[in-house]
Amino acid sequence: MDFKAGEIFAIDKPYRMSSFGALAHVRYLLSHRLGYKVKIGHAGTLDPLATGVLILCTGKATKQIETLQTHTKEYVATLQLGATTVSYDMEHPENATYPTEGITLASISEVIKQFVGDIEQVPPTYSAVKVNGDRAYQLRRDGQEVELKPKQVRIDEIEILRFDEEGMKLQLRVVCGKGTYIRALARDLGRALNSGAYLTELRRTRVGDYSVDNCVPFNDFVAWMDENNIKKEIII
Repeated sequence: MDFKAGEIFAIDKPYRMSSFGALAHVRYLLSHRLGYKVKIGHAGTLDPLATGVLILCTGKATKQIETLQTHTKEYVATLQLGATTVSYDMEHPENATYPTEGITLASISEVIKQFVGDIEQVPPTYSAVKVNGDRAYQLRRDGQEVELKPKQVRIDEIEILRFDEEGMKLQLRVVCGKGTYIRALARDLGRALNSGAYLTELRRTRVGDYSVDNCVPFNDFVAWMDENNIKKEIII
């Protein structure tokens, strides 16, 4: 493998780690093994509370990052219905609860139809979207109000995997395009059900041709380097 000429591979990002943190760890291990600082970037951020496919590009392959970011993505998301948090995930505690009477598998199946196709979606205010040069999530953490404009995103498919009517837990498989926020989908789905919703789990299972099945497990990266005979380069 030639990491200067460019390699593309995917890791399975662990829970509660930022995408940059995962990238930095891989860069450290690769650079330490190869004996030089490896140029590396990732093709699409995952929230710290999300897990799954994170594509990494090294060397000259970093030029392909923009193209890779446009590839179709697949997620498995678990939603708690009947409540919200300010970030629409478990980064914050519940801030409101809502009635869930009338929410059934049939009503969910009908409501999700409106979210398939080209739709307008407002990003969560706790996101990396920039507002006059500042990240929206930082402005919110500083106590400022943030208003973001809707943008067009594409959702190709939403499949109900499981619905626990007693606990109001809903698991979905979502296939979507670039820029889609699954947290925003949870928020909007809750509202469409005349209730609330937030994410309790999110796993990115595929980006383009890269799936969790062919990802390098994050904690096994050293073993992966050994298996691929990645050694310090000797310059003659």
